[in-house]
Amino acid sequence: MKKIVFTLLPILYMAFIWTLSSFPADAIVDTQLSFDALLKESLHLIEFAILYWFIAFAFMTHGKWTEKASIIATVISIGYGLTDEIHQSFVPARSATVIDFVKDTVGVAVSYWIAKRKFFSN
Repeated sequence: MKKIVFTLLPILYMAFIWTLSSFPADAIVDTQLSFDALLKESLHLIEFAILYWFIAFAFMTHGKWTEKASIIATVISIGYGLTDEIHQSFVPARSATVIDFVKDTVGVAVSYWIAKRKFFSN
């Protein structure tokens, strides 16, 4: 059962990201606080870092966690960040920006670096 859950988790999470990206930017959470935009912008870093770790956990659950698997998790996560930005460009009241893609990539890159230090350093 654990293998099934950890295998499906990244896929379900990507569907969750896709669903959230299908709504206008303030449709789900609008805090009316002065830091609302900063909060939402910083979520790009966290959102795709989480995706990296969900993919990593899926590899770990199947005993396939290697440095190559970590790179694959990185490529999938960054690729999905790009896909999400392209998707948003077709959603009314949303936009796709290079800076958002950069934030997605930074979140994944930091996760990759942490995994590399923890699991693959000598």
